[in-house]
Order: sequence, then C-alpha cells, then structure tokens
Amino acid sequence: MSPTIRTPAEGRTVAVVGDVYRFLATGDDTNGKYALWEALVPPGGGPPPHVHSREEEGFYVLDGEVTVFIGDEKVVATAGVFVNMPVGTPHSFKNESDRPAKMLISVAAAGLEQMFFEVGVPVAQGATTAAPPTKAEIEKMAAAAPKYGIEIRSPGH
Repeated sequence: MSPTIRTPAEGRTVAVVGDVYRFLATGDDTNGKYALWEALVPPGGGPPPHVHSREEEGFYVLDGEVTVFIGDEKVVATAGVFVNMPVGTPHSFKNESDRPAKMLISVAAAGLEQMFFEVGVPVAQGATTAAPPTKAEIEKMAAAAPKYGIEIRSPGH
C-alpha cells in the first residue's frame, strides 16, 4: 500500500442527509483497518439514534459544538473533545447550536464509508454545505443501513 495524502481540497465528498462528508481515508487506503472523514454538520444536522454491530465509531470535534447522545446520556462536545462509541452502543449526534460544526469521524474496521457512498449525494470537492435532506434520501439511508450492520432506532430526532 502507498501512503495516502489528502490536501484540504481533496477527498471524495458526499452529502449525507444534510451533512457534508469529505473522506480522508477509506478501507481501500487502509487495508480495511479504518476509515476517516471530515464532517460538516449544519445547525440541526446529524443522524438519528442508531447502533453499529460491526465497527467502533469515534468523533473528534474540530470547530463548533455537537451534542452527542449515548443511550440516555447527553454530552455537549466542543472543539478538542473526542468521544468513542464501542460496537453495540446506542448513540447519535446533533448540532443543536446556531452555527455549523466540523468534526472528524472514524470507524474501525472500515466498511461503513461504503454505505455513505451508496446513499450520499455527490457534491463538489470543497463544498461546505448541502441541501436539506429529502424524504427520499432519508428513506434510502434507512433502507441501506441494515446491509451495513446499522440498526436505526427511530425515524427522526
């Protein structure tokens, strides 16, 4: 395998139910060990409560603030805060602030990024915003999730 280098303007970029994900490393880059992406989460953005059956998921907030829900616990994560979700942990995150947030999301092992490539809407490299999710996009994500070992706990949040 060769080293992977992504400049700020590089990396496959997709809108996933209103958030913008720019992939820095995929399973193809890491021999399946992990995937890492930058997430731009607008006010109100973030996924519904869900559980991963295959991978650990980590969140590192770079800018702004994201509320992370871990079961019944609520953690307001600001720049510099890292949260790791072991396999099987019910969780979600939401930007409850009035300004965009930026964070890094990692999964180990890799593979979940393929779901985002399947259901995400391609956007131009360098894009920082996405259109609000449509009902069809949300339904497409909910339909694909089980194939990737994701159990969505509720349709909205």
